[in-house]
Amino acid sequence: MCRSLDPWAGSYYVESLTNDLVEKAWALIEEVEKLGGMSKAIETGVPKMRIEEAAARTQGRIDSGTQAIIGVNKYRLEKEDPIDILDIDNTAVRLSQIERLKKLRAERNEAEVIEALEAITECAKTGEGNLLELAIIAAQRRASLGEISSACEKIAGRYKATIRTISGVYSSEAKNDKDFEQAVKLVNQFSEKEGRQPRIMIAKMGQDGHDRGAKVVATGYADLGFDVDMGPLFQTPAEAAKQAVENDVHVLGVSSLAAGHKTLIPAVLEELKKLGREDIMVIAGGVIPAQDYQFLYDAGVVAIFGPGTSVASAGKKIMEILVAAQED
Repeated sequence: MCRSLDPWAGSYYVESLTNDLVEKAWALIEEVEKLGGMSKAIETGVPKMRIEEAAARTQGRIDSGTQAIIGVNKYRLEKEDPIDILDIDNTAVRLSQIERLKKLRAERNEAEVIEALEAITECAKTGEGNLLELAIIAAQRRASLGEISSACEKIAGRYKATIRTISGVYSSEAKNDKDFEQAVKLVNQFSEKEGRQPRIMIAKMGQDGHDRGAKVVATGYADLGFDVDMGPLFQTPAEAAKQAVENDVHVLGVSSLAAGHKTLIPAVLEELKKLGREDIMVIAGGVIPAQDYQFLYDAGVVAIFGPGTSVASAGKKIMEILVAAQED
């Protein structure tokens, strides 16, 4: 709007923008229709990929300063006032929940619960009945969400999302950024000496069901020249460490959103130690309160990237650490 002398002076400008929006939206709708509808489209991963592409493009604009976020990439205060953030003891919460489940199962009518769960499995098998109604009945009899899901899983199996990453989108927006240029230079320097690209795995552990931020970061690192592996959602620390070792990565990046970093990150570091791969560097990113940084550093994390960190600057920092280790 700032590029128009007077955007509201007449209807043409507004109608033109509206028409552009309609045409772009209709193109997406037609793409979904050609795939056989939204259910089929979701199976191919196309809608998710389109969202992630838009997110990566936006992140590139933010990181390069083209798109201003006041207080994040523009007009930042020289000194930020500390924010008092509630400290959640993840271990205590987990142990408390386990005790609640034990109490629940001790006090409920087990025969009624089994009957309700078997009805769900039978409905999933035959297609006769209402799964939602049966799930409500099971819940009323105090079946857990996991038990209800498992009753369906016996017939339907467990859905596994296809992991896809996109390339070229982030770099198209951030290629003129100084941090981007310096990170690419360090990647090339490392590759020439190592004989292969720096390899990083992005892990989403625990019950954090959101991976868009992790996908954006993965896309950015790939455009910097990293070989990037993505772990699936809901990985355990043992699974994440095993995948990192099998893929022979240099760096394991843990993306945290659900306040599990103080439990999950030390656990994955311990798993790497068990596998004899303490040389794999662990970095942390996401919503991590500043007061938890020292705890993670003491645990063995080599770098932490909080909200608002540019992907290019994070990539540059990672490469500086890798190059320094390479020289040692």
